[in-house]
Amino acid sequence: MPTAKAFLCAVLLCLWAVFLGGCLKSLKEAKPIIANTAYDKQLLGNPQADYVGNDACLKRCHVHDTIKRDFDASTMGAQLKIASSGMLIVDCESCHGPGSEALAALEREGLMPKNPDDPLSPETRAKIKEIERQNYLRFEELPGPVRSQICLKCHAANADFNLHNWNAGAHALNDVSCSDCHPIHKGPSLMQHPETINQTCMKCHKEAAAEFALPSHHPIRENSIYCTDCHEQHGSSNDKLLLGMTVKETCIRCHTEKAGPFLWEHGDATEDCMSCHSNHGSVNDNLLRVKDPFLCLQCHAYSHFSGSGFSGNTLATAAGRVERLTRCTDCHSQIHGTDTPSSSNNGRWMQ
Repeated sequence: MPTAKAFLCAVLLCLWAVFLGGCLKSLKEAKPIIANTAYDKQLLGNPQADYVGNDACLKRCHVHDTIKRDFDASTMGAQLKIASSGMLIVDCESCHGPGSEALAALEREGLMPKNPDDPLSPETRAKIKEIERQNYLRFEELPGPVRSQICLKCHAANADFNLHNWNAGAHALNDVSCSDCHPIHKGPSLMQHPETINQTCMKCHKEAAAEFALPSHHPIRENSIYCTDCHEQHGSSNDKLLLGMTVKETCIRCHTEKAGPFLWEHGDATEDCMSCHSNHGSVNDNLLRVKDPFLCLQCHAYSHFSGSGFSGNTLATAAGRVERLTRCTDCHSQIHGTDTPSSSNNGRWMQ
């Protein structure tokens, strides 16, 4: 017969299993995202304000605005048309804060339009704008991190973007906000299209833009590749927001033939491509930091070819002809590494 203690343990285990199963089931259930009203009111600085809904904003005041047209066609506006989406947070007040105080002020001043089709005089529009400025969040005046936080209320849980690293990324730390790259009211799509990604990045990264104008450069200006092919724009724990853990891991995503491993490896080339190459552009061929042979001589200063007048070395060939060698790569063409031994059977990175 089981003892009372064993029976009690069995009951507790059953209860724990039921509780845990209920928790797991609850976690798997889809739930609508609810607006964080306390946070919005805190940003607005008016705890008395309350939410009035999209109809009060779009139908009573902004019915003819291009803002309404663009919002209706946007991803966020489309969520409102899908009854099953449950996206309760996607509306005007999600970003601009609760609007009851603004509507009350408009009614007190007699500025609420009786008929949306009635034209408004410039003076009336100016008064309405001032009331909106006083009673809604002045989004463009908020610091970058606060503007981003308004977006992250919804998008932090979106698995399509690597936004879990945003707050620790270089963009967030330099007060760049989501709206600096994603203009919310400018059209139906808030995403950056491939043909606009590079131009958007170069608006801030002027030094990189100048490097891409150099004779040898990654084909960014030609839109053959994009900044986001190397960098994670939404934040990364890697240096310079790189997609790879290291520079080389990022480079070999495209330059797979340089990945190795090789029987004979070029020491520094196995660690950091930028030992020899500029990442964005260079005045030298192949994005080299320094022109060959001077690049090689920075490390191979004691080569038997490294004496004075190297660029004009004369070597007698077996046929008795005289050639002038000006580049190390004239002989050492496989400079990233090779599996083919040389005549001395020790590599030499020759073809």
